[in-house]
Amino acid sequence: MNCTTFVAIAALASVGASAFAQDYPTRPITAIVPFSTGSASDVIARIVLDRMSGPLGQRFVVDNRPAAGGVVGTAAAAKAPSDGYTIVMGAAGPTVVNKILNPKLGYDPEKDFEPISLYASLPNVVAVSAKLNVNTLAEFIAYVRKNPKTPYSSVGNGSSQHLAGALFEQLVGAQMQHVPYRVTTQLQADFIGGTVPASFQLLPNVIGPIKSGHGKALAVASKRRLAALPDVPTAEEAGVKGFESAAWFGFLAPKGTPRAMVERLAMEVAAATSDATVKQRFSEFGAEALASTPEEFARYISSEVVRWREIIARGGITAE
Repeated sequence: MNCTTFVAIAALASVGASAFAQDYPTRPITAIVPFSTGSASDVIARIVLDRMSGPLGQRFVVDNRPAAGGVVGTAAAAKAPSDGYTIVMGAAGPTVVNKILNPKLGYDPEKDFEPISLYASLPNVVAVSAKLNVNTLAEFIAYVRKNPKTPYSSVGNGSSQHLAGALFEQLVGAQMQHVPYRVTTQLQADFIGGTVPASFQLLPNVIGPIKSGHGKALAVASKRRLAALPDVPTAEEAGVKGFESAAWFGFLAPKGTPRAMVERLAMEVAAATSDATVKQRFSEFGAEALASTPEEFARYISSEVVRWREIIARGGITAE
């Protein structure tokens, strides 16, 4: 094949791919959300998908598959046809933590998917029951150092909240007691009652107690303050440098999904998360709207695996 012929074929392929992307999608797209209907992650995913559906001209059919910390739904997506009509909400748990804790996961988050784009981050908040006599992060650190095995709650072993607690312990030199919950309402009841008085928690899970005065937010584990909690300092502002932990979310497609489709979806994610209404709705959940290229998202997943593998090893965290 001579050079002229090769260039001509490449040009035709480029035109074909562009037209392919413009025609896509021609039918509804299934979006697997590996968590329960009505959960913070589910609601935020639906906000983005609803905004994306207009420009795409097709609706997204949300398929909730809440089991095994998101593993079941993510595994199903890995085995789905790579035709652009199935995507999955990727999150830190099933795409990073479970890869580290479970070598026999059944899928490899870094090899079995085509990353599309990040779309949200929910920083964890250091929160304590009003029954605990501390009012600042410094006072809380002094308390947990003086009272080893102070219990803190999470929504499960290996969750972002659990890992936030482990990172906090390592940074401040304390030894706390992790208490995992499967039911958020029970977590909230024990938090309010002071049975498990501390939590490194996503804002939607503790905003009720905080607003009612039954809980106190001491710091946010992120670089920036949350719009929903403007008076609550970041951990660094409160004296703990490097304490950053968040539940992040993005969309993935099965490996082999055509590049033109991946790029079209990434473009629509970026448009959705730059929308003022979407940003406002996210802020109500303590979430930050994000966007990335597929390559940036792939690099981010890999960097998260490296980061949390070290923290998990130091904390002696194992699968349930």
